[in-house]
Amino acid sequence: MEPRRLRSDDPEFNPKRSLGTVALQVTATNALTWAVDRYVFGYSWARVGVSSWKKNFQLGCVWDIDTFNMNFFFHPYSGGASFNAARAGGYGYLESVPLALLGSLMWEYLGETNQPAYNDVINTTISGALFGEILYRLSSLLLDDRTTGAERFFREFGAMILSPGRAVSRLLQGEMTRITAKEIYQKEPLNVTLTAGAHVFNKGTSFFTGSLSSNFDIHLDYGNPFEIRPRKPFDFFKLRTDLSFGKSIGGRYLDNFIGYGLLFGKTIRTGNLDVLLGAFQHYNYWDSKIFRISTMAFGGGVVGKWHLPGKSNVQAVFHLGLIPLGASDSPHIDFLEEGVHVRNYDYSGGVEAKLEATLNLLDRGQVTAIYYAYSLHTYVGPPGYKNVAVFKPRVAVRLTGNVSLGFEYLFYHKDSFYRDIPDEHKGNSEQKLYLLLYF
Repeated sequence: MEPRRLRSDDPEFNPKRSLGTVALQVTATNALTWAVDRYVFGYSWARVGVSSWKKNFQLGCVWDIDTFNMNFFFHPYSGGASFNAARAGGYGYLESVPLALLGSLMWEYLGETNQPAYNDVINTTISGALFGEILYRLSSLLLDDRTTGAERFFREFGAMILSPGRAVSRLLQGEMTRITAKEIYQKEPLNVTLTAGAHVFNKGTSFFTGSLSSNFDIHLDYGNPFEIRPRKPFDFFKLRTDLSFGKSIGGRYLDNFIGYGLLFGKTIRTGNLDVLLGAFQHYNYWDSKIFRISTMAFGGGVVGKWHLPGKSNVQAVFHLGLIPLGASDSPHIDFLEEGVHVRNYDYSGGVEAKLEATLNLLDRGQVTAIYYAYSLHTYVGPPGYKNVAVFKPRVAVRLTGNVSLGFEYLFYHKDSFYRDIPDEHKGNSEQKLYLLLYF
């Protein structure tokens, strides 16, 4: 018989620590990060002191000119460390968000000489909570306090790579070496898809006219959206990471990093149809050779599965969300810092929609169509708005066992409408041919 799954971490072994204890761990995580930046990498902006602290408090926040990946990927990742100091201290998702904010403010005002930034506080806190919760759940799948020896070491090491903030907390609380007689962490089912193959960025929208690179992708589906049960935030989430490698990608190895998690919702089952209705948090990061866009969003969504005769089914997802902060590349923005190109994007907000439909055919393969739409109004940059669409049809044919052959096409289109300069329209495409391995 399958062991009973915990619906939450066991409170006996994961008690709620005092706020002071958790705040101290957030401080320790920031201090460790600062020490590495200052004494290992020698970054000039890490040479902080009383004068830089005084200046930062006097001047307050601005919209900074840091690079796209620093602002919209690495800041959310660092926010996840502060968030997970609270999660590992026995706090829930919503209770941990203020600790991500605390960690962000502490870093912005005290951890660097650069002036504090609105965008950093927002990204580090809000998207940091999404990063933190996803990495906390994934690290829980690795951790098992019943194990010892080499197995225990590699489990702890893997969890540390995923969630450094949680590792600091486990070290300080003595949890890295404790032994329990039972499972103490919530662990939901995880489906993993790995793909590897060839990737072509086209010149414009013509097929196979551009440069060739290789790709490696990871798709994670955590939790069963169609299980009838009470749910907490992120008991169900999806995450997709696409990596590109080659001389022609312009150093943009992280092609995209896209995910969403359930905040609250309910599953309904009627006949051959299962439907999850709920509210979701989204994170979208596109940084390919042909375009850049990143958004955070909150909104409603529907996840459905229609069972067909035999083993076939249709799965469909629809989301509509509000974007408090986003960004997209702009040819009219090009900030330099010490002779290096840094910010070439605007700051914006708006709405987004996602539609995904997959036909699974008797374990022989699947056909999928994905559509992302973003409508963004510029906050900081040339006044105006833009509509961005990404369409991704793909097909996979099962070869043997858990191995399939797949093909994916991506069409990107952007319409920019400005107040003071001529409107612009841009379209590009890419395609991938790869092998898929399902776990």
